[in-house]
Formats: sequence, structure tokens, C-alpha cells
Amino acid sequence: MTQNASLAGRTDRDLAGAASPPTGRLIGVDLARGLAVLGMYAAHVGPDPADGGPVGFLMELSHGRASALFAFLAGFSLLLVTGRRTPRTGRAGRQAVVRILIRSAVLLPLGTALTMTGTPVDVILAFYALYFVLALPLRRLRARTLAVIAAVAALVLPQLLYPIQRSIRTGGWAPAVIHDDPLARISGTGGFLELLFTGAYPVLTWMPFVIAGMAVARLDLASATVRLRLALTGGALAILGYGGSWLALHLFPRAVAAIEATGSTGSALSLWWSDTAGDPSGTTPAWLLVASPHSETTLSILGNTGVAVAVLAVCVAAADGLPRVRRLARPVTAVGAMSLTAYVLNIVGIWALGIKDVPGSPLPVLLGFIAAAALLALTWSRRFRRGPLEYLLNGATKAARLVR
Repeated sequence: MTQNASLAGRTDRDLAGAASPPTGRLIGVDLARGLAVLGMYAAHVGPDPADGGPVGFLMELSHGRASALFAFLAGFSLLLVTGRRTPRTGRAGRQAVVRILIRSAVLLPLGTALTMTGTPVDVILAFYALYFVLALPLRRLRARTLAVIAAVAALVLPQLLYPIQRSIRTGGWAPAVIHDDPLARISGTGGFLELLFTGAYPVLTWMPFVIAGMAVARLDLASATVRLRLALTGGALAILGYGGSWLALHLFPRAVAAIEATGSTGSALSLWWSDTAGDPSGTTPAWLLVASPHSETTLSILGNTGVAVAVLAVCVAAADGLPRVRRLARPVTAVGAMSLTAYVLNIVGIWALGIKDVPGSPLPVLLGFIAAAALLALTWSRRFRRGPLEYLLNGATKAARLVR
């Protein structure tokens, strides 16, 4: 088995299922995915960042950035299935495409069902399904081309989303679209309109994360030079996004006043990285200057992409070159290796416990969720190569073998 085939098999176990031995680079990807999942735990059942203090600061770091990392790794995983360094062609390529489509066909109803439980969590899985489908046509592009597309999308799509959301709020046509949407009828949600434009992870402005993940997947992560460049690039993007927002908010006080007039509960100056001042998003063009979590602005996308790139580079470097870190991080890596199961159990746990304030739970609740997920993942990984839901998803994708 070639190294590329090994990479494709091990890192996206739920789709490819190859039984290749783990390496530092593969463990690093699982480590990053585990951090993303546990970061979303913090956003769901952690204390409210508005409470302040060191804990509040740590919780705020997870908001928006953990889910962006999760979406970024979705693009990475897509290329692990369809060919990471070299795109698969012929029958193998067709089978890989069908695997992705089957996965999307499973994630869409699964995410919708979790949304229908009525928890206060904005479930990402249904959005995830559309990310995969829409990214498939880009699977054969080179890293540089993918990076350019991601950059253009980050610059253009938020500017398109703002008038679209405004039209949905004021145009009067959205209810008719939702009424005729079968997904909306079945689930009681906004259906595809919500997935594309109005939800917490709208496809229109979250695809740049996915495409950026695809671009990074094309690179040689075995190279220390590549990893260093990725870390520096991630840091630069984070500074450009968050720093650009900070600068804009301080240079244009009228924009700050306009944002605060639309319902901000605190100083809009904090919206360069935090959402503790509220979320009056899309109600004024001045909102395009912020970079707070889920603001869906260009600056927010740049900052969050930078964090995702830097986290992956650091995780891969640490797992590949620091055996002690790899051992200490094993609980997080195990969670990342069964991320679908861990994510779903988080939503089910919130539903079962009747948690209504998200965020807002005491710190022991978050620690309990993390400990339960890590213990389950570690115990399960001693006997099985995939998590429970990953086994079911892998079984569903086996139908792709019938493709000729």
C-alpha cells in the first residue's frame, strides 16, 4: 500500500476503512478533529463566555472557531477519500464520489433528526451534507487553485449573503419557498433555505472553510517546511481577519454606533472576535466589519480559517515529532477518530438532560461531557477501529463497491 493510500484509508476511517497502521501525520489530523469536537462541546454545554474571567475567555475561544475547524476538516477528509495528493480516477474515482454522496445522504436526515429533538443547539450535520456535495466538483483541482477559490469565496460570498438575508427577512417570498420545501415540511425547520442562507452554518459562507481544507489536504504534510509555512499562513490570516476587524471598528465609530443601535447588549468594539455583545447580524451593512463568531463576514472567515490552518499544522507537527505529546493527547485523538459518534452523543446528552441554556451550563457539566466522550472513545478504540456510528456509515458506503 502506498503512503497516499494509507493516508486515505486511516484518517477517514468511516468512509475508506483501510486497516493501515497510524502515523504521526494521521494522528495529528484526528487530534485536530478531536479538538474541534470538544470545542463544540464547550460552545454547547460550557459556561457562558459573558460570565468573564479565565473560564469565560476559554469558552469564547471555542465559539465559532471549533465549528469552523470542523468544516475545514470536512474538506480535508473529502480529499482523503477522493485522492489526497493525486485525485483518484476511473472506477476508483467513481466509487469515491459515490461514497461521498452516500455519506451526505446519511448526514442530511441524521442532522435533521437531531434538529427535530428541539435542543437549543444549531446542529451542523445537515449543513455538512451539503458541503460535501457542493465541494465534489472541485476534488481534482490543485492546491493553489483551491486556495484561490477559497480566497475569492471568502471575499465575495459574505457580500452576497447580506442582501440575500435582507431579502428573506423583508421580501415576503421566503414563507412560500419554505412551504413548498419537503425538508421544511417534514422537519418543521427552514429547510434548504435555512441550510443555504439563514442557518447558523450557511452553505454560502461556510464553503470557504471546506475548500481551504481541500487545499491543505493537497500539500505534503510530512514536510516540516510545509507545516511551518501553514502555521505562519494561519497566523497571518488570523491577524488579518481579527486584526482587520479591530482596526475597522476603531476607525469607523459610526459603524460601531449603527451596530449598537440594532440591538447590541454591550460595546460593539468587542465584536472583532467575541459575540458576548449580542448578535444583531445582517441588520446593518456595518455588520460586515465585525469578525465575531457566526457573523458570516469576510473578516470572520479569514480569522477562523487562519485558526483552523494553524491548529492543524501544530497538531500534525506535534503528533509526528513529539511522541510524549501524542501519548498525552490520546484521549482527544480517540474522540477525533470517532467524531461523528462523539458529536451525536453530545446532542443526545443535551436532549436527555433537558439542557435549555446554550451556553450557560456550569463548568462541571462540560467536564462531565468531555470525560464521558474521552472514556468512551478510549475504551471503544481498544477493541474496534471505528466508532459505533462510523461503523454504520462505513457499512452504508460499501454500496459504492457496486459502481463500475
